[in-house]
Amino acid sequence: QVLLVESGGGLVQAGGSLRLSCAASGLTFSRYAMGWFRQAPGKEREFVAVISQSGGNTYIGNSVKGRFTISRDNAKNTVHLQMNGLKPEDTALYYCAAGAGAYTTDTLKYTHWGQGTQVTVSS
Repeated sequence: QVLLVESGGGLVQAGGSLRLSCAASGLTFSRYAMGWFRQAPGKEREFVAVISQSGGNTYIGNSVKGRFTISRDNAKNTVHLQMNGLKPEDTALYYCAAGAGAYTTDTLKYTHWGQGTQVTVSS
């Protein structure tokens, strides 16, 4: 079975940084594009970032562009989200997701999801 496990969330002050990690198992990691999504209370799930299978291409959501970066290490089956300049509106549950050939912002194209890690940014 496929398992994605996020870590690295926590409580930070506005302007601070966090680095989220996602460890994958049970899948051929290099065959999957990896994405990060987030969901705040009362809001729909929002695209944050995606990285292609090889790591050669990334796309960052407009609301976090210039502050967040995504990276992956296929040798370690991990993907990361570096979050700098955090704002209170970044507060959400952050999910790691995998999709075979799914270099896309579309939630429906991702077949495997982690349990989420909470990021809370205080003002």
